Amino acid sequence: MAGSGAHLVWDWNGTLFQDMDAVLAATNAAFAELRMPGLRALTIERYRELYRVPVPAFYETLLGRAPTAAEWERMDGAFQRHYAEARLGCGLAEQARTVLGAWHEAGHGQSLLSMYGHEELVPLVREFGIESYFLRVQGRTGPSGGGKAAHLVRHLARLPEVDPARTVVVGDAVDDAVAALAAGARAVLYTGGSHSRASLETVGVPVVDSLQEAVERAAEL
Repeated sequence: MAGSGAHLVWDWNGTLFQDMDAVLAATNAAFAELRMPGLRALTIERYRELYRVPVPAFYETLLGRAPTAAEWERMDGAFQRHYAEARLGCGLAEQARTVLGAWHEAGHGQSLLSMYGHEELVPLVREFGIESYFLRVQGRTGPSGGGKAAHLVRHLARLPEVDPARTVVVGDAVDDAVAALAAGARAVLYTGGSHSRASLETVGVPVVDSLQEAVERAAEL
């Protein structure tokens, strides 16, 4: 995938941002606060086995039923409060700066699309000093918990110089691959985030254990 038309769309949470410890801590703290049957503390292995998008489906798996709108609002609110505190100790994933810098120096394009709130995402990316690597940094606006597909289609539409057919989404979730398919792009999935390798391998796209390998596989596509 050499050449100026090559483009990567990076995910943030669980991919470039190494926050799984914070996610797990916030999830378990929220479960303890909510005191609902079925919401018991999870290990990282169990979390990765069960997690899915849209996020209410994750809670449905745990509860044995779909949460009501009011329950989902409480669940999401509790998680977001605990996560806002827990993520303060998190940093960039290993190899993140290296791979971003190398791809940029090679003359290829890259952008960042996250379902983390836009108002929180932009200053965080800026704080790490990596904003200049991206043509566009875009976080979620509107309600949380949904999928990425429609957001990715809009993201690429706002980058007219980018050809979706020469674009690879690098993320840690099955939903990243689903979004790539909807947008006419490819995907490479990384095992360092929210899903187990077994879950990621069900999608039929390359699955890797490092960001360096993710970029190498993207180049092959």
